Amino acid sequence: MDAATAVGAAAPHIDFSIWGLFWAADWIVKMVMLGLLGASIWCWAIIIDKSLYYRRAAGEMNRFERVFWSGQSLEELYQQQSDKATGGLGAVFVAAMKEWKRSHEQNASSFVGMQQRLDKVLDVAIARESETLEKRLGFLATVGSAGPFIGLFGTVWGIMNAFTAIAASSSTNLAVVAAPIAEALFATAIGLVAAIPAVIAYNKLSSDAGKMISRLEGFADEFSTILSRQLEARGK
Repeated sequence: MDAATAVGAAAPHIDFSIWGLFWAADWIVKMVMLGLLGASIWCWAIIIDKSLYYRRAAGEMNRFERVFWSGQSLEELYQQQSDKATGGLGAVFVAAMKEWKRSHEQNASSFVGMQQRLDKVLDVAIARESETLEKRLGFLATVGSAGPFIGLFGTVWGIMNAFTAIAASSSTNLAVVAAPIAEALFATAIGLVAAIPAVIAYNKLSSDAGKMISRLEGFADEFSTILSRQLEARGK
């Protein structure tokens, strides 16, 4: 038997499958892997949920704008929107109309004061809708930035175990350190698997959210102008 055959016979059997690497890993590396896997699953849940939500929200905005600019009276549109749970442009419209009607019921005499109140109501409504649109996107950014470093921690810990195995066995045989190094690299791979989709999705979803927020702000400015004209007309 030559030396290579003797070394191969003496080397323990190592399972380099995904499950084998996981179960053979140190408990700290296991925790890193499980944490990154859980973060990846949650990221995909957010990505799918936000993608569907943004699609519905964009469709609702398009439908509302068609009705708003169709010539229908503001009072009729207000009754339709206030009778159902609404979001996006509809929520901004309802909030402004509520303040408009409340001010007229109280016979507000100050044009400037009424305009300022309407502007504040619109700002608050936009902020509320923006918060809903951007909710949980921060988690994607966190995973995208921290995921590789968490995986790197698992890698460093696995390499430390590899060097410890070398010192304990007094051997530099690759079979001694192959498993800890493979486990370490597997932790890094999971970190990248979690981080890369999170970064890509965060950039895409944050861009979509920014576009819808811009639509909300643009509609608020246009609607505020319409109400301002009506206030001036009534003042005259």
